[in-house]
Amino acid sequence: MSTLRRTLTSALSATVLAAGLALGAAAPASAASCPSSASPKIPGGKAHWTLSCRGGTLKVYGWVEDTRQEGDCANVSVWPGGGHHWKLVSACGWGERKNFDFAFAGTTTANVYLYLGR
Repeated sequence: MSTLRRTLTSALSATVLAAGLALGAAAPASAASCPSSASPKIPGGKAHWTLSCRGGTLKVYGWVEDTRQEGDCANVSVWPGGGHHWKLVSACGWGERKNFDFAFAGTTTANVYLYLGR
């Protein structure tokens, strides 16, 4: 691929990503409660996560994988209910997969997103 084409492709990808994030578009973009799971895919990344509850604690666990060589990371962010701090896991590098396992006491809901970025 030529340098100009790579530059244009990167610029277009960044613009689409920025527009999507500005509009709140990520995959998926809704609150989830336990028990539930999702397996979203976007250009450049894929993930799977499960929400489960036990003894008043929400667990969010799964993996995220970078599926493209464009230089961005595939990220999963978890925004739990109940005022907890959010968590982030990133897979950076084509084919890299990162596992995650987060626990949050006193809540049964979370917003979980898959998106590209650095």
